[in-house]
Amino acid sequence: MSFPRCALLWARLPAGRQAGHRGAVCSALRAVCGPSSGALGRTPALAASSSSESGGSKAPNTSLFVPLIVKPQGPRADGDVGAELTRPLDKNEVKKILDKFYKRKEIQKLGADYGLDARLFHQAFISFRNYIMQSHSLDVDIHIILNDICFSAAHVDDLFPFFLRHAKQIFPVLECKDDLRKISDLRIPPNWYPEARAIQRKIIFHSGPTNSGKTYHAIQKYFSAKSGVYCGPLKLLAHEIFEKSNAAGVPCDLVTGEERVTVEPSGKQADHISCTVEMCSVTTPYEVAVLDEIQMIRDPARGWAWTRALLGLCAEEIHLCGESAAIDLVTELMHMTGEEVEVRNYKRLTPLSVLDCALESLDNLRPGDCIVCFNKNDIYSVSRQIEIRGLESAVIYGSLPPGTKLAQAKKFNDPSDPCKILVATDAIGMGLNLSIKRIIFYSLLKPTINEKGEKEIEPITTSQALQIAGRAGRFSSQFKEGEVTTMKQEDLGLLKDILSRPVDPIKAAGLHPTAEQIEMFAYHLPDTTLSNLIDIFVDFSQVDGHYFVCNMADFKFSAELIQHIPLSLRVRYVFCTAPINKKQPFVCSSLLQFARQYSRNEPLTFAWLCRYIRWPLSPPKNIKDLMDLEAVHDVLDLYLWLSYRFMDMFPDAVFVRDIQKELDGIIQDGVFNITRLIKISESNKLLNLEGLSLGNQALLSLKGQTRRTRITKAAGSKTDEPASPGAGNITLASRLVQQGLLTPDLLRQLEKEWLTQQTQEDKERRESGTHLKGSRRKKKEPNSD
Repeated sequence: MSFPRCALLWARLPAGRQAGHRGAVCSALRAVCGPSSGALGRTPALAASSSSESGGSKAPNTSLFVPLIVKPQGPRADGDVGAELTRPLDKNEVKKILDKFYKRKEIQKLGADYGLDARLFHQAFISFRNYIMQSHSLDVDIHIILNDICFSAAHVDDLFPFFLRHAKQIFPVLECKDDLRKISDLRIPPNWYPEARAIQRKIIFHSGPTNSGKTYHAIQKYFSAKSGVYCGPLKLLAHEIFEKSNAAGVPCDLVTGEERVTVEPSGKQADHISCTVEMCSVTTPYEVAVLDEIQMIRDPARGWAWTRALLGLCAEEIHLCGESAAIDLVTELMHMTGEEVEVRNYKRLTPLSVLDCALESLDNLRPGDCIVCFNKNDIYSVSRQIEIRGLESAVIYGSLPPGTKLAQAKKFNDPSDPCKILVATDAIGMGLNLSIKRIIFYSLLKPTINEKGEKEIEPITTSQALQIAGRAGRFSSQFKEGEVTTMKQEDLGLLKDILSRPVDPIKAAGLHPTAEQIEMFAYHLPDTTLSNLIDIFVDFSQVDGHYFVCNMADFKFSAELIQHIPLSLRVRYVFCTAPINKKQPFVCSSLLQFARQYSRNEPLTFAWLCRYIRWPLSPPKNIKDLMDLEAVHDVLDLYLWLSYRFMDMFPDAVFVRDIQKELDGIIQDGVFNITRLIKISESNKLLNLEGLSLGNQALLSLKGQTRRTRITKAAGSKTDEPASPGAGNITLASRLVQQGLLTPDLLRQLEKEWLTQQTQEDKERRESGTHLKGSRRKKKEPNSD
């Protein structure tokens, strides 16, 4: 190599590296790790800096760190400078050096000091080795140090700063852990609301059971105030207060996620607002605020909205309505803000008694009865059996549109209507005024979502049981006394036990990361997906004992659904907060389609939407059609929700609302004729709603019955001794046929399917056993790759 060429290459190196190859290494060490020199035995400053960086915070869950891809370097336009300064590297020698580096315990310990646990260290090394071995040319500094190690002029430990630099490239979270912890510090949420902290608020807690008048007294204060806001958990409740307020001569606007209604023709905002709790403003001053169902502050998914309203509402008086279980927590939270809580206790206005006998048969139904089920299959089955007995029933469940729920409630409440029986889910627990005499729990087992987002089937809680049972004998209804019982006698002991327990005090309030916090996270981790950002945020977050981070499974589901669509982070965040039912495939695909249209900057017009949902729609011919119409109604809700966030891209909210009202009417007609739809679905074998065969449904039912029996025994109730197997089967079959739950033909079909299933399972079990005997397990050697 000519002298001018060598001088040119040398001049390209930083000044600190021109002192020699060892200077290059020291410079890299200082850049990545801090002041140090040479091998590990001579780097005390290195260990000191790493220990201070780790701090005293909890160790992060490194399984959430998704490695980024660092591509090997290709040929450079100016050639391989490192090779020209030294010599080309022998790849076999380099591989031996890297393997030796990986196996050194000192290196692994030093990596742990910098946040590289065994998992991250392994992943980082694999990426580092691939980068070194597959790159056509390396950076000058690492080329020189590898060459020196080959000639024993440097120690293998001198590779660490370059390895750490690479590790921070594929795991950028290592570079900014302290900043991320500061951003996700949720320990003092009252400080997030400076406007509320600037005033001295009066907090009044109206505590009492269902039908005690607590909300009535709070609403009277709301009506008499110069300005006010009502925050409710449901659109139905927000609508109810909106209508009551305007009927009382107090102009009131309505604000929900999907709807804005102003009473002033000019569009000027009224002094009173009725809204869903998520939509309340924490910057607008009010004289009185009413926060309903405050016990929902513990809700794993929505609790953050009540926490935000409680801490952030700018009102002189805040009236909280809810269970006594929330008093201690609210008092403690308000103590931190320097605000005192006045508690007003209320007692139930009408008596409520638990009967000593279960219903046992639908033949024993009386006018004013409400059968509460916890899944749609039971709703359909019970409705059909009631119709067989020549009775009419109204049906209410959660996925019905609000208009349909109200229409069914009106039908049930109307004394002149022949419909005297209500079949419903726990959706009746709040938001509807119903004239119920007796609540009958069809089952006490309810599917729930735990804190990890996993589905569980557990007995209902005391709070849930009281909320539902309290709907019987309401003060304003025609029945002045309420009754509650169960469908099955064996469940009655458990119900009495549940209702007699004290409600567990609420220990913590929910929190939720804001869009601003996620944006700051994304600034430090720009190549991380939104779903992974949420995981890392929750893992890094710090909360004190009075708060918890809400479950964000639905948010992550939407984030993963639209991850491949190019959107800005703020827009992506808004799409992910849109309320959707992830059990409805059409609703999920609609969110995806809406996001795709948005990313193309193509407005979602009314004409486009009509083509997409194939409007106009026909009346339902069976239960599946009815469920499809409910899904379309949810899609229209989604459009309306997005139209208030992106008005230019969802411009036709007025027209969409018109067809949604029309669709609500179609669904109402379908629900009014639900027993006919159920009958058609049964005859066409379409009523397999949960993807279960009739035999499997029977098995699950029997398993549930066994579990309920165990629970009842644990609760101290008396149960009958089991009969002999033959007698037990005959008795169960006869009872099912007598109650109309099974026909003789259906029983024979069930027996046939059961025998077929058992034969198939026995055959598969035998084949599986033969296969295992004839095979051997091989012990697999661990592979570092």
